[in-house]
Amino acid sequence: MASEAKQQQQQQSILVTGGAGFIGTHTVLQLLNEGFRVSIIDNLDNSVEEAVDRVRDLAGSNGSRNLQFHLGDLRNKDDLEKVFSQTRFDAVIHFAGLKAVGESVAKPWLYYSNNLIGTLNLLEFMGKYGCKKMVFSSSATVYGQPETIPCVENFQLKAMNPYGRTKLFLEEIARDVQKADPDWRIILLRYFNPVGAHPSGQIGEDPKGIPNNLMPYIQQVAVGRLPELNVFGHDYPTKDGSAIRDYIHVIDLADGHIAALRKIFATDDIGCTAYNLGTGHGTSVLEMVAAFEKASGKQIPIRLCPRRPGDATAVFASTEKAQKELGWKAKYGIEEMCRDQWNWASKNPWGYRPQP
Repeated sequence: MASEAKQQQQQQSILVTGGAGFIGTHTVLQLLNEGFRVSIIDNLDNSVEEAVDRVRDLAGSNGSRNLQFHLGDLRNKDDLEKVFSQTRFDAVIHFAGLKAVGESVAKPWLYYSNNLIGTLNLLEFMGKYGCKKMVFSSSATVYGQPETIPCVENFQLKAMNPYGRTKLFLEEIARDVQKADPDWRIILLRYFNPVGAHPSGQIGEDPKGIPNNLMPYIQQVAVGRLPELNVFGHDYPTKDGSAIRDYIHVIDLADGHIAALRKIFATDDIGCTAYNLGTGHGTSVLEMVAAFEKASGKQIPIRLCPRRPGDATAVFASTEKAQKELGWKAKYGIEEMCRDQWNWASKNPWGYRPQP
């Protein structure tokens, strides 16, 4: 029976948008390991092709046989036409998009143009080529500053910044598309805070420029690329004054996408449904710094800074729905997250690039 399922998967082709990015590469690797055929489309705006080459190597014969890379931008319909006309896809996992909260506040137009127009074009081509199954990369930012925690999927949604609003608008668009044509099956995955790296240390998060997220920032301080860590907000009403988030290992997150894909293939009437992907536990910024210091044996100098506009005090996930309906649960804690992140950082202090 298991080999039959594997056989069936081998015929399944998945398009992964933004597949050269942090979460994209880890998910593509898990897909290849599970026997899926994968095509990536990525404009390399915040990623590099070297990451895809490493995924291909890690996946061995599955990588050389079942992985295709297309340099392309979802805002360019010619790029989409080229990809969709070459391969018949069974489903799309849609990661592509800009994702920095602070940058979105400074450059809202860039975020609306990239995230909304790119996705509208993608939906158009999926419809045109009869591929109506999608796993969409949403975000916990759609909850804004929740009145109670943990965040449950049926909470009222209210994003606090342009990045979060792009995710919120795209969720609404997905619901409308599915309502208009019941053939669509869409799962919206609301990620909490993805961290860590593949245990091989070969792939991990490598943002261009100054990192916007906590862990790559800590990592760059640990390897000596940045002098100190800015901790934004130390007067929150939390036990140590720093903000609380739900950090999830990127491998757990990748496995969540496989679980969502299986659910979509197996469930005719899934409709358009949202699931949280988190651990269900909150960890403060300063607790995360301490855990990373322990894993790396490095001291992280910190500078306490004022809060950033649009940042919430505490956000963590209720994970019951994903557990019950997708059969998925996060396996790793912050020790493993920090261990794997440090393994990646110490092997690749300058990310995918050689030391300047």
